[in-house]
Amino acid sequence: MATTFEAVRAEALFASDLQSSQAPAGGEIRDAVAATLRRIGVQGCAARVASEFGDHPETAVARMAWALALVRATYPAGEPRIHRALRRLAA
Repeated sequence: MATTFEAVRAEALFASDLQSSQAPAGGEIRDAVAATLRRIGVQGCAARVASEFGDHPETAVARMAWALALVRATYPAGEPRIHRALRRLAA
């Protein structure tokens, strides 16, 4: 099950201009997610996803699966990075 952050990031990547054929790297994915969220916001991303699922469900399913897989690979679940960094500093 996707977390809220995962879902928002996947929707933002889905709504972005990145294409699966580009095979984007982690930095490109993070940049696209951030830029899309700044440009159209969380609600705008959700609206774009809903629109695509309504208009083109056959391609929207594959794009969302792609977006969710890349988000999970780019933003691993678990302890926030800041906590890991602080633990390393304290060690």
